[in-house]
Amino acid sequence: MSTTESREARTEAVRALEAEFSELIGQFRRILTDNANRVSPGMLPGAYKVFTTIARRESVTQSALAEHLLLDKGQLSRTVRELEGLGLIARAPDPRDGRSSLLSPTPLGLERLRAARLPQEDLLLQTLEDWDVDDIHNLTRLLHALTAGVRPGAATTPSASAGDS
Repeated sequence: MSTTESREARTEAVRALEAEFSELIGQFRRILTDNANRVSPGMLPGAYKVFTTIARRESVTQSALAEHLLLDKGQLSRTVRELEGLGLIARAPDPRDGRSSLLSPTPLGLERLRAARLPQEDLLLQTLEDWDVDDIHNLTRLLHALTAGVRPGAATTPSASAGDS
């Protein structure tokens, strides 16, 4: 195979991969939108993302949250007030920094989140039920290498972090 043919084949393969990622991202957005609406009708997916990040971290400052999510602090402040108004999160003084507050999910927020996630709870497990476990491990390894920006053989072991759905 010539260099031109291999370049064209690689370009075609990458375009096919991009198309699959586009489909996957579309599905993920639909799940986030549905979950957000189940937590609170009319909640935007961005607010849901903020809420799930607070819930996953259990306790986080607003500035750490803004940095992690790459959000404008003004926009984040409005979202935090909205989540607080809905009773989904609470503020408490940060014992390490009196100028700062810690954001945490409330019991109501955690219950709503559990209920919102329930319809998809086993979706991925069901989807992969007929897959060989080695194929699942291989997909995980390849996705980790892609997100880490390294060749698959050079990738470190993926962490078992929870998702935001």
